[in-house]
Amino acid sequence: MEDLSAAEQREPGEADTRGKAHTRGGAETGRESGTDREADARGEADTGREPDTRGGDGTADAVIATRGLTKRYRGGQLAVDGLELTVPAGSVFGFLGPNGSGKTTTIRMLMGLIEPTSGTARVLGRPMPRSSRVVLPHVGALIEGPALYGFLSGRDNLLRYDAADPTADPRTRRTRVSAALDRVGLTAAAGKKARAYSLGMKQRLGLAAALLQPRRLLVLDEPTNGLDPQGMREIRLLIRELASDGTTVFLSSHLLDEIEQVCSHAAVMAQGRLITQGAVRDLAAGARGRLVVTTPDSADAARVLKEQGVADLVITETGVTGEPPDRELADVNAALVAAGVRVRGFGVERASLEDAFVALTGEGFDVAG
Repeated sequence: MEDLSAAEQREPGEADTRGKAHTRGGAETGRESGTDREADARGEADTGREPDTRGGDGTADAVIATRGLTKRYRGGQLAVDGLELTVPAGSVFGFLGPNGSGKTTTIRMLMGLIEPTSGTARVLGRPMPRSSRVVLPHVGALIEGPALYGFLSGRDNLLRYDAADPTADPRTRRTRVSAALDRVGLTAAAGKKARAYSLGMKQRLGLAAALLQPRRLLVLDEPTNGLDPQGMREIRLLIRELASDGTTVFLSSHLLDEIEQVCSHAAVMAQGRLITQGAVRDLAAGARGRLVVTTPDSADAARVLKEQGVADLVITETGVTGEPPDRELADVNAALVAAGVRVRGFGVERASLEDAFVALTGEGFDVAG
């Protein structure tokens, strides 16, 4: 590998990356003081053995398990409140919630970057942050955006990340870097300085850093941030490929459609608390979809539907939609026909994850963050 010692001096005005979560497995920068000493004192130094996911508290086969996990910052802000989270092995797990709901704080606790105020977190069967040195070499992570040296090329950034991984074989370093760049579609831009990368390209480079080595767990915090629609589709395809190879993917997002399209399981956070978790299909099935009436007589249909107890009425180009009432829908349809409304279509559409969120929280979802 070429000498990258010049990277030790940050470019004037370059943001200091030492306080940010790195995007390679085994990164320990940014953790609160004392965890290294605690790990040494308890004999948690890396033994070369892979951690397992078997827990003695009913969380067998859980890659991530938290119990009462809480984080209160100085000044009294309660960021995460009593989180009870279980992430099954082999799942693509969506961690869903508006910006500010506690997702990133949770991820930082899971990765050992900050200490919880109370409660416990286990990753790959080991307590965190105590077992960071054992667990993190098996975890790839992209948290709060990639920490990059702007004066280095994309390729040299990855070479530097790989060189910092004590488990990485230096003899195959360039091969791994080239493969990671190709996997995220950055081969053509590999020689360009990272400062010239767009936000989407920086996200791709951060993903490449997380993929330098095979990982048992991949933790991605808003991975499609800054990507165009085509880039978002490519990242979703990549996540599915990783899952098919046996990697558990923990994906945080405030985009409902992203979670619904790519995830097998999900948890919903709001104001620091866990609202629900489970298989995505089960979460959506627990909510009622909207009543859809197709008719050219939209105004008359809306009037009759309101009388029948249908709420949240919306008139569309093809008819009316609304929240189904707590009564027999056949009677609602009969009332429309009796009022002379020409009904060309009548039914309840399949509930979406957004419907489930609204049903659980009683509020809309702030997709803009």
